[in-house]
Amino acid sequence: MTRANRDRRAASATPPELEIRRATRSDVPAIVRLLAEDTLGRARELAADPLPASYEEAFAVIDASPNDELIVAEEAGGGVVGTLQITYLRHLSHQGARRAQLENVHVDSAWRSRGVGTRLVGWAIERARERGCRIVQLTSNKSRTDAHRFYVRLGFTASHEGMKLDLTTR
Repeated sequence: MTRANRDRRAASATPPELEIRRATRSDVPAIVRLLAEDTLGRARELAADPLPASYEEAFAVIDASPNDELIVAEEAGGGVVGTLQITYLRHLSHQGARRAQLENVHVDSAWRSRGVGTRLVGWAIERARERGCRIVQLTSNKSRTDAHRFYVRLGFTASHEGMKLDLTTR
């Protein structure tokens, strides 16, 4: 979809009725579908039926952790149209401040440019404030230029260079 078409669709779309809530075990297939929807996700996720047990195991650990929240945006009709994970971190830097790390922010492609991502990330920012966080941070793959523009529009700044080490290749 071209940027002009996306902008027209966004301008004509009414903000959807959404419930933003903590994910439940029954949301896992929809979340995995969202993660597998784009080019990067197709290469690393397996949205099969049934799902590999590793997804259920990961959900159980996340759900049990007091420092993690897996969140979904659900449309009025009951379908999951967005997701993100918040991990609360404590560091000695910044005088022992708390920070929130946002991960896996995904919105269903049919729902993009309709305010879902803005509401979802806005909800996460408010949640981080409630938890006493001083900073909200995230990483985004360098190839996700549309996502980068979205985060800048929300007030995020590209302040650091992120690096990863893939332990499966060593």
